[in-house]
Amino acid sequence: MTRAAPRKTKPALSQRFQALDMLATLVAVVDPAGHVQFVNNALEDAIGLSRRSITGVPLTDWFTAPELLQNALQGASENEYAVIRYDAHLKRLNHEPLSVHVVLAQSDVPGELVVELLPLEQQARQEREERLIDQAQANKELIRNLAHEIKNPLGGIRGAAQLLQMELDSRELVEYTQVIIHEADRLQTLVDRLLAPHRRAQVVGDVNIHEVCERVRALILAEFPRGLKVVRDYDISIPEFRGDREQLIQAVLNIAHNAAHALKDRIAAGDAELVFRSRVQRQVTFGKRRYRLALELHVIDNGPGVPDEIKDRIFYPLVSGRDGGSGLGLTLAQTFVQQHHGLIECDSEPGRTDFKLLIPLP
Repeated sequence: MTRAAPRKTKPALSQRFQALDMLATLVAVVDPAGHVQFVNNALEDAIGLSRRSITGVPLTDWFTAPELLQNALQGASENEYAVIRYDAHLKRLNHEPLSVHVVLAQSDVPGELVVELLPLEQQARQEREERLIDQAQANKELIRNLAHEIKNPLGGIRGAAQLLQMELDSRELVEYTQVIIHEADRLQTLVDRLLAPHRRAQVVGDVNIHEVCERVRALILAEFPRGLKVVRDYDISIPEFRGDREQLIQAVLNIAHNAAHALKDRIAAGDAELVFRSRVQRQVTFGKRRYRLALELHVIDNGPGVPDEIKDRIFYPLVSGRDGGSGLGLTLAQTFVQQHHGLIECDSEPGRTDFKLLIPLP
């Protein structure tokens, strides 16, 4: 007697849709009548209820204008549209409704529809982050190519000036060749700084972000010993993570140094303040990815703010808001943080400038 082959069972919904929990956007899978079959973690967090509580409930109950979703479900079920998009407001427990962009599409499984909700504020933030990432990548290529183009003829100019100087008897003419050599060396130093982040391999080890902040604090106070108050606001529960300690010190130092220079008038008045604030963020999204935990380090000053004319360009190379600045500090800081899969954002207004470093945690 032969034994019948075991019948293949349909995988559980939670297993089939497990990948949806990795998405930053809010996603629900519903039947043609709109009853919830599955919601991902992001939608759970947004509504404020567990997956178990939401499953089986009409998704339309969670919208301020349920008839819009009902009409969309009907149109999708009757194959009138492949994809339906519209703006709506999602209800949330103990919070104001959330403005979302709704995208409704048929699943590849008959009788299933996928509803994706893109928070409009989050969508704008993601677009801003994408611009920062694209900008940093473009800066990286521009800097690398430009530096190499400058470096080769620069060596020739310096060498020619040295040879010429050896043939000159006039002291006045020698001074001219020394100017050429000095300026060539200055440009060489600038080129080396531009290429530095791309030349040196990361030295990865365990990093305590508060040790990084304390090192930067000591350096800033050594340069500005009077008139500047540096405030620590640390979350000591933040775990260590793998990274390049020296790169992160340089990134934070570049931001803090810029802030201290922007505070020169307040330092003279004796009321300048610089704040290092560390926090842990859970289920945070940046750089198109969702992370369970992330370090959020703020460097906040009470200075005049970033000038309006360069607000959108502060991470561009050679853009500086002060006389004598190289315009490389923030560019290098962004590069170092991105090498840790992170991102730097800036929010500035007169009296308060906040640079926020986001770095994923294990």
